[in-house]
Amino acid sequence: MQKFHVYRHGDFFISFSVFVLIVLGLVFVHSASYHSEKPVSVFAARQLIWAVIGLCACIIIWKIDYKHFVSSAYFLFALNVVLLVSVFFFGSRTFGAQRWLNFGFFRLQPSEFFKITMILFLAKYYSGLPNYKKGYLHCVIIPLLFIGPAFLLIMKQPDLGTAIVLIPVFFAMSYIAGTKPVDILCTVLGGALCAVPCYFLLKPYQQERIKAFLNPEHDPLGVGYQSIQSKIAVGSGGILGKGWLKGTQTQLDFLPERHTDFIFSVIGEEWGFMGTMLVVFLFAALVILSFKIASESRDEKGRLVAGGLGVLFLVHLFINAGMTIGIMPITGLPLPFVSYGGSSLITMLAGIGLLQSVYSRRFMF
Repeated sequence: MQKFHVYRHGDFFISFSVFVLIVLGLVFVHSASYHSEKPVSVFAARQLIWAVIGLCACIIIWKIDYKHFVSSAYFLFALNVVLLVSVFFFGSRTFGAQRWLNFGFFRLQPSEFFKITMILFLAKYYSGLPNYKKGYLHCVIIPLLFIGPAFLLIMKQPDLGTAIVLIPVFFAMSYIAGTKPVDILCTVLGGALCAVPCYFLLKPYQQERIKAFLNPEHDPLGVGYQSIQSKIAVGSGGILGKGWLKGTQTQLDFLPERHTDFIFSVIGEEWGFMGTMLVVFLFAALVILSFKIASESRDEKGRLVAGGLGVLFLVHLFINAGMTIGIMPITGLPLPFVSYGGSSLITMLAGIGLLQSVYSRRFMF
């Protein structure tokens, strides 16, 4: 019997797309934090270390059958919830948000890892449901009873960006599991109606961000500043950009948070429309291949995991790129594989490991 080599059966284009995105991230994190007296920025050096750690995690997860992770999903989910709770007791605060557990050499953001543990949790839950139970009660209401408290913990930190991402991922996996589209639509509409009074429960700065999204010129030197500077950066890049390390909005410090949330703006300014389209194309390939893997999976667990990850990548791109060009409110959401941040990078590479694990075992029963 021929020996099964898991890495040979992976998807080359997924690996290639992710590798290019990581390299682009290192290049533009360096540019976004560049200082002439330092040949390599501290942020880029740290990002490289996290990339190596994340790639190692990706390779290890790829080697392990994804079914083992799905089987352990309830434990991983509970552990992640404990970490979310511990943030409120031991977490460090930055810019008014308390999202990180500080271990000295590394700051862990549990809400980032919850994106993966929620996908595994739902994959285990839905795959264990008999067909006659796959209705609105068991596919929407009951899982929300478990995910809802964690969602509220993430909102409380506050981490509005992550909380928003979880919503389409949940409904997409619910649809894959068999929930009727009309049930999902009614739930979304009901949630949208509830969101109106929930506006008044948001932090003042979050309310101001929504106002700035609707009218950035209302406070151009305050809450509207990021949005305006981001659109100036992207628009001034033109077709081919101003050149690497030559972006005026970036290098002259007009653009805030440029190495994290607004890295897409840096790419747009320095590499122009062609640079941003390269990033969009790589993400589009990643999303399409994720859905292809979901459709080819031989079991429901693999289909749910791959589908959930595909939606996760898609929503991240849409929100992050959208907020840099003014079509989405600013939520503090990183661009996967590209933005600076250890928790985000390691989490997304772990997701790629799961995706490759599903694809590599498509011929196995």
